Amino acid sequence: MALAAVAVAACVHLGMVFLSLAPANTMTKQHGKAIEEWVYPEFEQNWKLFAPNPLQQNIAVQVRAEVRTKDGELRTTGWTDLSARDGAAIDGNPLPSHTQQNELRRAWDFLSATHGTDNRPVGLRGALSETYMRRIVTMRLYREDEIGRQGVVQRVQVRSRTTNVQPPVWSRERFSGKPVYRVLPWWTVTADEAAGGVA
Repeated sequence: MALAAVAVAACVHLGMVFLSLAPANTMTKQHGKAIEEWVYPEFEQNWKLFAPNPLQQNIAVQVRAEVRTKDGELRTTGWTDLSARDGAAIDGNPLPSHTQQNELRRAWDFLSATHGTDNRPVGLRGALSETYMRRIVTMRLYREDEIGRQGVVQRVQVRSRTTNVQPPVWSRERFSGKPVYRVLPWWTVTADEAAGGVA
């Protein structure tokens, strides 16, 4: 019975992912919302690696927090580079987890795709992407920075630091090595997130 249930779940999952990638058809037109809710953002697929121009930038996601300390003072932390932590966690690890490699990067891609250049949500999935990113960074602040000992996180602010990957020495292409920052507005942390209830 258990084996049959696992087989059915695997078939449903593969079918949903296939339909999310397939060209528009009757099934995706009728059940598009259900397919999107199943696939996005955790199981989203893309073809960026095989694009005519693969990504040529390194994007680091950083966060800072506004913390209410135990004595009532409001303190703003410095910027923490979460992408650098992810890189350090998988460096030398022969079998890093999917989460270690992709959770933060995919969350940033999802947020970037659903927000305009003014950092305002575009479409219905914009609010979902903000919630997803806010929960990830809050969870990491509590888990990795032990911020719970210092106080309670009131707000978080996320930014990206984008640097161009320099071309090989034989290439005539030249890019600026200066980083570009995209700073998002402060987000208020909900009560369950502030209590660390996002693990």
